[in-house]
Amino acid sequence: MGFLGVADQNLEMLFIHPQSRGKQIGKTLLTFSIEKMNVKKVDVNEQNDQAVGFYKKCGFETTSRSELDATGKAYPTLHMELTIANNSSHY
Repeated sequence: MGFLGVADQNLEMLFIHPQSRGKQIGKTLLTFSIEKMNVKKVDVNEQNDQAVGFYKKCGFETTSRSELDATGKAYPTLHMELTIANNSSHY
């Protein structure tokens, strides 16, 4: 249904099977990663409106932007951090 990957307090990946979206699975995994794995940051493809909106709704704010993704490809990336005022109280 879904999985996540975390490294150094950074959510590296969060994927939910399309048929499982809208069932709180992503939110549950994100909450787990914040509470148990101390996640504080995520990088998101700027063109992925659904993901950007999800992380904003969950208390992340954009702190910076890169023109290239981590592999050097021309995919603008938003660097987002969980704000103290908006931490797990959203969950």
